[in-house]
Amino acid sequence: MSIIREMSKREKLSTESYKGVRDFYPEDQFIQRYIFEHMERVCELFGYEEYSASILEPAELYRSKTSEEIVNEQTYTFTDRGNREVTLRPEMTPTFARMVAARAREIPLPARWYSIPNVFRYERPQHGRLREHWQLNADIVGVEGVEADAEVIAVAHGIMRSLGADERNFEIRVSDRRILDSVYDSIEIAEEMRAEITRLLDRRAKIEDFPGRLSALIERVKTDALLDQLERTTSTKYLEELRQTLEHMGVRNMIVDTKITRGFDYYTGMVFEVYDTDENNRRSMFGGGRYDNLLSMFGGDSIPAVGFGMGDVTARNFLETHNLMPTYAPATELMICVVEPLAGSHAVQLAQGLRREDVTVAVNFSGKRIGDQIRNADKMKIPFLIAVGAKERDSGRYTIKNLASGAEMTLPADKIAEHLFSSLG
Repeated sequence: MSIIREMSKREKLSTESYKGVRDFYPEDQFIQRYIFEHMERVCELFGYEEYSASILEPAELYRSKTSEEIVNEQTYTFTDRGNREVTLRPEMTPTFARMVAARAREIPLPARWYSIPNVFRYERPQHGRLREHWQLNADIVGVEGVEADAEVIAVAHGIMRSLGADERNFEIRVSDRRILDSVYDSIEIAEEMRAEITRLLDRRAKIEDFPGRLSALIERVKTDALLDQLERTTSTKYLEELRQTLEHMGVRNMIVDTKITRGFDYYTGMVFEVYDTDENNRRSMFGGGRYDNLLSMFGGDSIPAVGFGMGDVTARNFLETHNLMPTYAPATELMICVVEPLAGSHAVQLAQGLRREDVTVAVNFSGKRIGDQIRNADKMKIPFLIAVGAKERDSGRYTIKNLASGAEMTLPADKIAEHLFSSLG
């Protein structure tokens, strides 16, 4: 037993996080909230309502609604104590479809919903892709036609613009799964092969000898015919109508690109991806499309639906690449420094009074010298500071110091909040 105790004393737990996930220190969480707030604000400007759900779903939901590959190779799937196969959600669209299908007769259509869930994929972490991330999902269900397709693209465009992007910084590449279906029909690709070929097409930019990989699935003559027909299809009447509708909405950076396929099996019509145009980050950041048959898989009627997902990792990479990162500002607006122990209770009372006026206040109970307390507040980037000692307690007047400019102003307690709000804008 003594040997075990000695080993326990020597062993230390690692401070490293699990591979492929992130810790969010206050500065990181500030950026995360900044991204989320822009996502939320734009969605709500378009009339979308927020929803949520558990991260746990039956594994069968993904086997039936996405692909066997995702469940077998890319998900965190386990058997619970009730012998049920459970998956940490790898994406939100199947959950959204399940929820709408469960109350299809009660939900007024069209319904516009958004959520920013965290999702999990067991894959090799790399630039722009981790094992856990947060992803905005915005979907409109119950509307067919180009207007709904244009709207979800306009929401995506609006978020990018809200984050500070110029239209030159990104482009919206759009295609249509019906083009691909038509090509499959024309060269007689078997129905059971189409999903696998589509997923391969979706990854073509990352695959060495892509034509060779495709020829391993279908004969070379069909491979050549497939790629040739996709290359020659420059646009369609529908895509041009979509472009015109988007231009009326102020979206002018749509590009028709028939290489866009999206990897999930459930897409049925328009598909799109948003690309960063910067040479240092030229890649697809996020996308979505129309999936009119997904809800019918739950046993009800087909309900038209279209939406997209936008991840926080690629959003942050975009902000970094284009120098659009926000400057960190703590939630705390004022630090009250306690100059002497006897002033501690008065400092707390002052803080409570200011909190009732919506000032965010931290009281420094450290007992350190006032100079150290000021340096601590400055290091934390807290903009204002008040030192409270016997003089302040007895006079009821307090000197508010602006740590950035060094400016000071002495005021009674009932004028402090007004001064802070005026200074902070």
